[in-house]
Amino acid sequence: MVHIALLRGINVGGKNKIDMKLLKQTFEQVGMNNVLTYINTGNIIFSCEGPSKTELSRILEEAIQVDFGLQIKVVIRSFDDIKRIIDAIPDTWKNDKDMKSDVMFLWDEIDDESVLLDLVIKPNIDTVKYVPGAILWSVDKKNVTKSGMTKIIGSKLYKQVTVRNVNTSRKIYELMQAQNS
Repeated sequence: MVHIALLRGINVGGKNKIDMKLLKQTFEQVGMNNVLTYINTGNIIFSCEGPSKTELSRILEEAIQVDFGLQIKVVIRSFDDIKRIIDAIPDTWKNDKDMKSDVMFLWDEIDDESVLLDLVIKPNIDTVKYVPGAILWSVDKKNVTKSGMTKIIGSKLYKQVTVRNVNTSRKIYELMQAQNS
């Protein structure tokens, strides 16, 4: 089964530096197959049969701790999970000079639509949707500073998500599709 491991907080601002080639080796050493990393922010596509997503998270978090000395949260999503998320993103959403659109992948323990109640959403500025596994957020770039979603930074909720822009999320899905066929 094809999965993505989404690592939170690596190679950001010079902190928690992990070389992707070494990370790929770590994944292979603990039994993951067809390991492919995508960009430097901790997106690792792999195949594995057997362990549940929760078990995979534990195995990979332990391996990263042993090999790199870092406690990094690893969110696992299956191909079907990512497909459901990508299908929920409107085709018009993009991340470019005019629009900022993100996917906030939720830790399993908070993965529920009620998480939206913890957000400051300004309906005339923000477009926010829940889909199992993620919160989808889009705003015109000219309104980013007015958006209620910027208030998530530093919150308890923010510590329980890992964020990818929609362009990266779509590319991850494309790479997973190639492995899934």
